[in-house]
Amino acid sequence: MTSRISGMFKRDEASREASRDRLPSVSGAASLRSAAPSRQPSSLNDTKKEAGADKEQGPAVPKRFWLTEDSHEHFLKVAKRQQKLGDVFRDMLKKKPHSDDQPLSLLQDWVLQKRNEQDNKATTDLKGGPNHTQTLVQKYGKCQEIVGHGAFGIVRVAHKPDDKDPKREQLFAVKEFRQRPGESDKRYQKRLTSEFCISSSMEHPNVIHTLDLLQDDKGDYCEVMEYCAGGDLYTLVLSAGSLEVLEADCYFKQLMRGVEYMHDVGVAHRDLKPENLLLTQHGALKITDFGNGECFRMAWEKEAHMTAGLCGSAPYIAPEEYVDDEFDPRAVDIWACGVIYMAMRTGRHLWHVAKKGDDEFFTRYLEDRKEETGFRPIEFLPRRQCRNVIYSILDPNPNRRLTATEVLSSEWVKGIKLCKAGNEGF
Repeated sequence: MTSRISGMFKRDEASREASRDRLPSVSGAASLRSAAPSRQPSSLNDTKKEAGADKEQGPAVPKRFWLTEDSHEHFLKVAKRQQKLGDVFRDMLKKKPHSDDQPLSLLQDWVLQKRNEQDNKATTDLKGGPNHTQTLVQKYGKCQEIVGHGAFGIVRVAHKPDDKDPKREQLFAVKEFRQRPGESDKRYQKRLTSEFCISSSMEHPNVIHTLDLLQDDKGDYCEVMEYCAGGDLYTLVLSAGSLEVLEADCYFKQLMRGVEYMHDVGVAHRDLKPENLLLTQHGALKITDFGNGECFRMAWEKEAHMTAGLCGSAPYIAPEEYVDDEFDPRAVDIWACGVIYMAMRTGRHLWHVAKKGDDEFFTRYLEDRKEETGFRPIEFLPRRQCRNVIYSILDPNPNRRLTATEVLSSEWVKGIKLCKAGNEGF
């Protein structure tokens, strides 16, 4: 497998480097990042060297992670991140919205989402909560601060005093589901129990641990999960502008480990995106939100079932979902992982929608990936092994696309050192 990846997209390195030098750097969220990463040697062993160079320079190393003698560690502060994003949003509110300023910027998308949320505040109940449900309070404590909300409902943090030490408390994430407009009670119940059955059946360091599903006195369902104090990958990338090589690689390998596990047990996520990747304070990544998840193979089956239908967020949806009647949901997940990695490294989406002819950026990608000079955002990545794997993950032909196991077996990903938290899930 390693030789297969290393042999892909072979080019003359001199012409490659020359052409890359003529290309302008890919900008992330410019207001949050002063400079794009500098060019690095195209070698697998450069990951530690790059990080070490940053360490010598001092200020270049973000405080959210640092090198140790044999690996690295993360420390994520959500409160500081939210304060920074709040300041950015208030500054953006003073300006007139221009969606064309940075058409693929994650920051621009986030600001537009926040504007829409403000316009639709009345449709979301941010007060109260499920605290009047005695079973929930007794088992998991009282729900307090809101840490997330969207079309699905609200996520709050439940605080429960520790039975062994009253001075300490256990924290749980409580996801309050909302019934969709026009959705029958039967369909609502089936949707939520299906999601719970999928998520609660999995146990892996890089998949969220789902504990319980309760129904409150109003008939709304609450799903109880482990609490991840590091927030989500989306807001981390927004606040940082883009992630450093060492950070992005660590999170990517954790993501691929989780995806490989899901696919091994016959589950496809079908809505992988940075918002659905939670982080612990120490940098362990957890895949969450299985609302669109599906079982493509039962335990007694050997062959995978194909799936159909469009779901997920547009920039992460694979091209076959738009053109094929049926497709392999595993390949769809892998495609999303490639887009996520590029979002981490550049702070931008690669395209709005992966439809040839409908999106100029995706059409350009299909053309440029065949050329000697390649597709500029991917050519911006410093290591050849990394570029080859990303091209193979983002192969428009799903039959040629790498599997999660093949990605993890590649020379690039095998060389990525995970932090201890990411490896063990704490």
